[in-house]
Amino acid sequence: MAGLDKLFRGMRSSSLGLSAERVRMDVIAQNIANANTTKTESGGPYRRQMVRFEPMVQRAADGTIQSMGVRASEVVEDFTTPMESIYDPSNLDAGEDGYVQLPNVSATREMADLITAMRAYEANLSAQENSTQLAERALQLAR
Repeated sequence: MAGLDKLFRGMRSSSLGLSAERVRMDVIAQNIANANTTKTESGGPYRRQMVRFEPMVQRAADGTIQSMGVRASEVVEDFTTPMESIYDPSNLDAGEDGYVQLPNVSATREMADLITAMRAYEANLSAQENSTQLAERALQLAR
């Protein structure tokens, strides 16, 4: 039974990783879609969003702490990357000085993050598929 518990723990961990990376890819897509949004409902330009991950752990019966995977704990705004301003007095969102504040979204950075998220998603999917195959083999042996 301990072996099955480890197998299912691995499947849960991969499943959590898939969900977390899916959230990350959705946020990256939102960032790319709003790369030129100079005015949001709050009045300012769109601010890049980031996903924070948090480990999921549990205490085992023997007192040890076991990792259960990660989850997307929250989506936060990126206040570390500065906004850029361009001079465009004809833009409706330009200030009195003629400058328009642009979102702090870099398409290059977002694409690099998207590739990283896709690779992590694929790795979790591969681990999930391997766990499923292992479970199927175990069931075949038990027959």
